[in-house]
Amino acid sequence: MSDLRVLCLHGYHGSGAILRDQMASLTRSLPANIELVYVDAPSLATGDFGWWHEGFDGWERTRDWAIELVCAGPRFDGVFGFSQGAALAGLLTAVQESGTAPPEFHFRFAAMVGGFTSDLPKHAVLFQHELTTPSVHVIGRGDVIVPRKDSLRLADRFADPLVIEHSGGHIVPGHDAVAGPIAAFLGARKEADDE
Repeated sequence: MSDLRVLCLHGYHGSGAILRDQMASLTRSLPANIELVYVDAPSLATGDFGWWHEGFDGWERTRDWAIELVCAGPRFDGVFGFSQGAALAGLLTAVQESGTAPPEFHFRFAAMVGGFTSDLPKHAVLFQHELTTPSVHVIGRGDVIVPRKDSLRLADRFADPLVIEHSGGHIVPGHDAVAGPIAAFLGARKEADDE
């Protein structure tokens, strides 16, 4: 069967190229049958940065851009996000499960590193129920950018999250204690695809 194809979402002030570098140690430990597709926030094309700004200003533009990208194909099996990109991965998973997106907009899993969630009223409808999409959440106990409690709140949005904690900060760790469970999580998604 085909490889897993994963949409990779960078952090605030980041880019697809920066995320590729940040993920280098992790990707060396992942199975070779996983295609990671790094994209830039649409704001980068206009000289801006980030998926949104304070108060999730720009969220709707980003949401619409992501829906168009995913629906245009080829298919994405999952979504990976770091920092603000992890928050976006959580929101996009919620959009998918809310039934407000086209049926072609579908991720079978989500992976989030150093993420956080929205408590804004405009997102409340997206989080009325626990999300059932399989998810993995990587949380740094020494993260001073996105505190551990905020990443745990994002994980709590999911019905059965795999939470992996590490002693480091706001990074994408690649050591075996993190990479091993992520590789196993992705391997389980691949096996399900092959059945």
